[in-house]
Amino acid sequence: MLITPLRTERLDLLPLTPEHADELAAALADPALHAFTGGRPATPEEMRARCTRLAAGSPDPAVAWGNWALRLRADGALTGYVQATVRPQAAEAELAWAVGTPWQRRGMATEAARALLDHLAATGVTTALAHIHPDHEASARIARALGLRPTPHTQDGEIRWRADLPHP
Repeated sequence: MLITPLRTERLDLLPLTPEHADELAAALADPALHAFTGGRPATPEEMRARCTRLAAGSPDPAVAWGNWALRLRADGALTGYVQATVRPQAAEAELAWAVGTPWQRRGMATEAARALLDHLAATGVTTALAHIHPDHEASARIARALGLRPTPHTQDGEIRWRADLPHP
């Protein structure tokens, strides 16, 4: 999978680097963002370690990681991220997204995740997956907007959502 900058109408999706850590930690500092996933907001140091690990790529040669920071072009703010865990042999990708509380309810997560899906489809991914807590209505709306549908499968208390991607 090619990790390259992506662009939408309002956002620049930038390959995640450790340099994004301070800004990303600030953007995602609201504890409410962890209501469904658990944990707490990362400190800048923890976020730097995470960004460093993610930017280095998956240690499993059968898996590729793609992580992008979302920069709102209108004001230059880093607002969140999208990510994909790609299993090329299966032509499938598991998606995740997060947008900081100040930027929610503006369609940014959907816009960014749609750009990511288009990019993945162009690289040969044919199946998109997401795992969403059953009470997380906002993520469920995003998944539906992307064409994903809930399946009967659960993992760690989350529902697996799935979509077959069109071939380019």
